[in-house]
Amino acid sequence: MTTTHEIAWDDTVLPFQLDLSDIRGRVARLDGTLDRILSQHSYPASVEALVAEAALLTALIGQTVKLRWKLSLQIRGNGPVRIIATDYFAPASEDAPAQIRAWAAYDAERIDGADKPFDLIGQGYFAILLDQGEGTVPYQGITPLSGGSLSACAETYFAQSEQLPTRFQLSYGLSQMKGQAERWRAGGVMLQHMPKASPFVAQDGGSGEGGLLTHADILDGSEGENWARANILLDTVEELELIGPTVQPTDLLVRLFHEEGPRVYDPQPVRFGCTCSSDKVRQSLSIYSAKDIATMTTDAGIVTADCQFCGAHYEFDPATLGFEARGEEGASA
Repeated sequence: MTTTHEIAWDDTVLPFQLDLSDIRGRVARLDGTLDRILSQHSYPASVEALVAEAALLTALIGQTVKLRWKLSLQIRGNGPVRIIATDYFAPASEDAPAQIRAWAAYDAERIDGADKPFDLIGQGYFAILLDQGEGTVPYQGITPLSGGSLSACAETYFAQSEQLPTRFQLSYGLSQMKGQAERWRAGGVMLQHMPKASPFVAQDGGSGEGGLLTHADILDGSEGENWARANILLDTVEELELIGPTVQPTDLLVRLFHEEGPRVYDPQPVRFGCTCSSDKVRQSLSIYSAKDIATMTTDAGIVTADCQFCGAHYEFDPATLGFEARGEEGASA
């Protein structure tokens, strides 16, 4: 078991497994990273809560992706909150932190403080996208918005698309430590029951030859009892235990699952990070004609663009933008 006495737990994801069952999980804490994400904007409180929940889910789910891969959540609806988008960039090397960013688009005049945050999204979908890098086709899985929370949507996604029983318990909000300014904190636990007989998971809901297992197969017999017991134990967690910082994740796991044989692995640090750049903005504008670029040009004779994730501001000479600016060879490519 990893030594944990000197680890700073803020902005980390701690992987663990329960040795007495085929259940793995993660404990995530977001402090300065989440505060940095939300400080880029002046969101209403309900929108901040949705972005905090989405960012926490992204950290918990993203920790499983391989080096240099990218995992994204996209939530789209027809309500006042139209879009919530997050990205998790896996570490570039074994000793590097993962990077995360998040952003939301909303109609301020339609926000009602009496509504529950999730209800502000309306009808739409919850999607998980996995980009394995250049030369590969990104994977995308989608589930309708339902269940009253983004975490419930994520649980449904894993049950339907991956056939993996999954449970999230999350807490997030403004917190103030003695002698410190008020800031956002978030913490959560993710449990996932893995298939015992095969590393493969049915995508079509079927099982049979080849060792493919369904959701029901995984929870058959004693495994179902183990899963039910772990969920009952997780139900006893308190919000302050999830958020910290006075309760260490290792102490939390011992308190919840000491009879299940919890084993922890190396924690993954998580930091705010954005990959936007002038070249990427220029490339995104390369699909437009000179006529289109003219409609984007300001009275000052420039084209401007702002990154929704980090707030970076870019200015361009319109003559250098669009596919026509690359010449006939670039236009016909």
